[in-house]
Amino acid sequence: MHGPAPEARFPFPGAEHTVFIKNVISGDYIEAGDYSYYNDPVDAARFQEKCVRYHFDFLGDRLTIGKFCALATGVEFIMNGANHAMGGVSTYPFHIFQGGWEQDYDTSVFLKNSRGDTTVGHDVWIGTDATILPGVSIGSGAIVGSKSVVGSDVPPYAIVAGNPARIIRTRFDAATVDRLLEIAWWNWPIEMISANLSAIREGHPGDLECIAAAL
Repeated sequence: MHGPAPEARFPFPGAEHTVFIKNVISGDYIEAGDYSYYNDPVDAARFQEKCVRYHFDFLGDRLTIGKFCALATGVEFIMNGANHAMGGVSTYPFHIFQGGWEQDYDTSVFLKNSRGDTTVGHDVWIGTDATILPGVSIGSGAIVGSKSVVGSDVPPYAIVAGNPARIIRTRFDAATVDRLLEIAWWNWPIEMISANLSAIREGHPGDLECIAAAL
């Protein structure tokens, strides 16, 4: 037992509603780990075009998605290219229209507004139509509710929802979260993951600790 091939574009044979993200993205500023998927009944393979907005190479901000993440239809990552400079009288982006308006524009003014890279940890579930704003870090094991707007960092194993997204609760106590992050089951060999699916899917964190101790 080994599961689907991580190199598969469409992990469900004959169906194109789900893609392994790492196999449908390109460029130096976006990456995704093995088995992380995006589900969309319409053109799931266009994940980067549909879901990663305002991501311009010249800004250099990165989008990183970990392993074993589940992204539902309509998830959007708003990258730093969506920002407008706010230090002057007007926020209107005159310079992008050329025709002379680009003259004397100092790009460093725009870069000062960058919130940095956007990072999604491992084993993160992001619900339908959720929006992730620039520079956000979502910790491993977190859950983002449908239609949430996430503008600040999400701790590992937290459940957030709403606009703006707020922590509803944490999935485990702090000590257990620390231990789960240390165990990092998503980094186990796939054969070991496959052999211990019941413990990963349905077991108590202590079950994973016993397995990890045998490594």
